[in-house]
Amino acid sequence: MTAITPETGDVTGTRDAHYDLVWYLQSCLENALRLEQFRADAESAGDQSLADLFTKAQADSKKGAEYAKALLRERLAG
Repeated sequence: MTAITPETGDVTGTRDAHYDLVWYLQSCLENALRLEQFRADAESAGDQSLADLFTKAQADSKKGAEYAKALLRERLAG
């Protein structure tokens, strides 16, 4: 198994904390959307325990996105 080394900009040409924060924000939002579908699928299948899990996970993704948006807004403003 290959060890993952931190990106220092050599591979992508991007060594930027703002980029990392934007990536995190995008990932949280995409995850929230995907979890909405998973939740709906679980409810359709009558699996409320699984639907509840996806609902909680979606809330965590939304919370992460909100935190990232606030942090990004703060950093870009100052």
